[in-house]
Order: sequence, then structure tokens, then C-alpha cells
Amino acid sequence: MRDTLFEEIDGLYDEMVEMRRFLHQYPELSFQEYKTAAFIQEQYKILDIPYQANVGGNGIVATLKGAKPGKTVALRADFDALPIQDEKDLPYKSKNDGVMHACGHDGHTTTLLAVAKVLKKYQEELPGTVVFIHQHAEELAPGGAKPMIEAGVLEYVDVVYGTHLWTNTPYGIVQTSRGNFMAAADHFTIEIKGKGGHGAMPHQTKDPIVVGSQLVTNLQQIVSRRIDPLETAVLSIGQFHAGDAYNVIPDVAMIDGTVRTFNPDVQHFIKEEIEKVIKGTCIGYDVSYDFDYDYGYRPVVNHAEHADKVLAAAKQVKEVEKAEMIVPSMTGEDFAYYLEEKPGAYFFTGAQIENGFVPHHHPLFDFDERAMKIAAKTLIAATLNVNE
Repeated sequence: MRDTLFEEIDGLYDEMVEMRRFLHQYPELSFQEYKTAAFIQEQYKILDIPYQANVGGNGIVATLKGAKPGKTVALRADFDALPIQDEKDLPYKSKNDGVMHACGHDGHTTTLLAVAKVLKKYQEELPGTVVFIHQHAEELAPGGAKPMIEAGVLEYVDVVYGTHLWTNTPYGIVQTSRGNFMAAADHFTIEIKGKGGHGAMPHQTKDPIVVGSQLVTNLQQIVSRRIDPLETAVLSIGQFHAGDAYNVIPDVAMIDGTVRTFNPDVQHFIKEEIEKVIKGTCIGYDVSYDFDYDYGYRPVVNHAEHADKVLAAAKQVKEVEKAEMIVPSMTGEDFAYYLEEKPGAYFFTGAQIENGFVPHHHPLFDFDERAMKIAAKTLIAATLNVNE
């Protein structure tokens, strides 16, 4: 049966490319994916697979009951896009100004719909039940996973799997890890409140740009000098905004950053240290501040047994040149919440384009569309392996 299903995926490839490119042209931001959700619903109507819409928001959950007894396996794909201008010079570039599928979620959606179509065709031979979770709002915390779980999408599920088309990894490689796989992802903002004035008379001001510059430097010492080197942590500043004229010292400077960790104790310690550094630096320069820290997605922690099952499944796919365990990534994913509720695993499907690497969340982002076949076949094989 497995080989037959793989052949069916091969036969669907052109259709998958067409669907993915259609979705790529019409991206929608997190919590605003109404047309995309309607498109997914229409596909399940065509397939005659029962589904629920508006699950936890814009989520869709379809359920396919095989004719043979077995466990229930959930497969998840996200479908939101990012607030990025698509700068690719390709026929399928985004038609929605300032919005782009810059992380591959169009490919995730297409992959899961292809799996559903193939499994529906062989429903009479299928053991167990497959639940297809199409999740909204992965890109923007608090995300779509938690409300979908709270709505009961995992209630009767035994195992849950998901994959990310991953352009950091070459085509033909599947990667996962036992235990920690992706990090907790937090966000903080700092507002430095100084006293503005003429750029020619800085002594009459309390320059928030100078304070902010010192603060950025001081914050980098938290990880390098306050965290055990055997622990893993990242603290990065992503935004620093201040002023709007070359000769004016502004009143306020704004700093945005992220913290990535695996250990909750380290996570909370870093938050406390950030505020100590801010307070001490601002006292030294006689300015005030506001500090906000938002705990984001928790770490993606794979269940070892199912990480092994994913690699075993990938090795059954002829296009896979290597299936390997890797060190964890410091990127974040709200798939974490599914794995807190049920056994399962998340994995990367290598999707690096042949003519060069373009990172996720980049205006020129694209992926090797052949990776969708590998992702689909690996998900199918993992699903079947659960019931062997």
C-alpha cells in the first residue's frame, strides 16, 4: 500500500505545484486568513472528507476514518503568511501588497491536502483514522495552535506529526531530533524616556540614543557572562528606533528583541537579568524606561520514539538521500503545544533551492517544490507505521 500511495503523490505533483503557486499569490496575515480557509474547506468538499471550520478561529479540521481498525494520527499544516513585500520576479509572486508566504506555509497546506486526497482514494485499505489539522496564525503569538487544541482537535488523537519545508537544509534531507527540537521564543520591548533637544547642544539633553546604544551592548553580556555555557540561550535585538531628524536628539528610543531558550529556569533568569541591566543603565544616565516581556511559544520537544519513527518513515522514501538527527534549532514554532498534549514529532524537510540559499522570512524567499513530495510521502509513511 505504501508504494502505491507514493506513486499517487508522484502523479499529483503537477497539481501540487499549481496549488502551491496559487496560494503563494494570495497570502493572508495571521488571524486574517479567511479566503485561504475557504479555499481549504472547498478542497475537502471536493474530496468528500468531513471537516469542521472556524476551529479555534480560522482553523479547519478534517477527519478521514479508514475502513480498518487502528490508531488515530493527526497531521498538522499551518497556512498564514507574513507582513513582507514579495520581491521575487516570478509569475507566482504575491498579488497582495506587503504580504507574502515567506516561510513555506503555502507548501505545507498543499502537502497536507495532497496527503488527504491520496488517503481518501484508498480509504477502504486505510487502518485507523487520520485527522488533518490546518492551523491558522502560526507566525503571530499567541498563535493558532492553543485555541485549536482548546477546541478539542486532539481529543481522540493518539499521535501527532508535522513538518516544515526547510530552506536551510538541502533538498533530499530530512531532519529531526529526540527531545528538544525548536526553542521557546519570547519577545521584549524597551522604551527609553530621555529628554530631547538640539543636536548642537547635547549637554542640555538626556540622549536616549546613547543610552540605547549602551544598553544593547550591555544586554549582550547576559548570555555571554551570566548563563552557564552548557545551557543554550540567544538574546538578539531586532529593532532600534529613535528620532526623525539628523540634527535633533529625540525624547524616546524604542528597542525590540527576542530571547530563545530551552530551559524554563534560564528563560525566567534572562528576563530578570534584562530588567536589571535596563534599570542599572538607565539610572546611570538619569533616564526612565518602560519594559515589557511577552512569553511566546514554548519549546518544541519531540518524543524520542516518534522522532525515530519519522526518520524510519523518511528512509522509506526513495528521494530522501539522508535522514538524520540534528542539534536543536533556536527558531520557534507553536507546534510545541500539540506535543505537550500528545506523543509525536516535528521534522524538517529539506527544501533549499538549487541556485542558492534564501532564508525564511526574506523578500526573495522560495523553496524547492519537489520537497513537497518528500514531505507528503514521509507523513504518509509515518502515519502507516503507527498502525503497523
